[in-house]
Amino acid sequence: MRILLAEDEKALSKALVKIFEKNNYSVDAVFDGEDALAYLETGCYDVAVLDIMMPKKDGISVLKQIRAEGSKIPVLMLTAKSEIEDRVLGLDSGANDYLPKPFDTRELLARIRSISRTKSESDTKLSVGNIMLDRATFALSSPTGSFRLANKEYQMMEYLMVNPRRIISTDMFMEKIWGYDNEAEIHVVWVYISYLRKKLATLGANIQIKSTRNAGYSLEDCDD
Repeated sequence: MRILLAEDEKALSKALVKIFEKNNYSVDAVFDGEDALAYLETGCYDVAVLDIMMPKKDGISVLKQIRAEGSKIPVLMLTAKSEIEDRVLGLDSGANDYLPKPFDTRELLARIRSISRTKSESDTKLSVGNIMLDRATFALSSPTGSFRLANKEYQMMEYLMVNPRRIISTDMFMEKIWGYDNEAEIHVVWVYISYLRKKLATLGANIQIKSTRNAGYSLEDCDD
């Protein structure tokens, strides 16, 4: 899952980025409302975490604009303000949840999980063929064993398992997982595909990551 974090306190932003990455989220961090709006309008994010008090454009203004443009992205508001009126304003403007500072890391992560959960994703486990991916523990398993996936491995495998038999291009992987302005080389996708293929083979998977020339990768049954 990919998160946009808009927080102008750079020390806090840096700490939150580490927390999110440790929990297998990809995160882009910006420090003002104008950049937050630009990233949300051009990037592919699953959740936005917006501070209310930001320079150039406040979080409520960013939220109102993306909602006016039709965006349904789940939004968690972060702010030092704890008055009821401020919470009501944020929620009425289209926020999915509201977390006043200071907050406990466990509560932050729980609220992220809550607002990003949909009916189709309410189960923490994904299954395709004889392979299961546990979203809570990041374990990829089969009846013969399991691996705990690292950050990018987990995100790529989740992307493939949510979209079985759909071809996902290298550019789509790069945008979804590394971010459109990340400096990673495009061949990094192939490297992680290779890691996942080896793990699937070791697990005796009856599914495979198939490459389609000049198109991308898809998760298919081994007999396809």
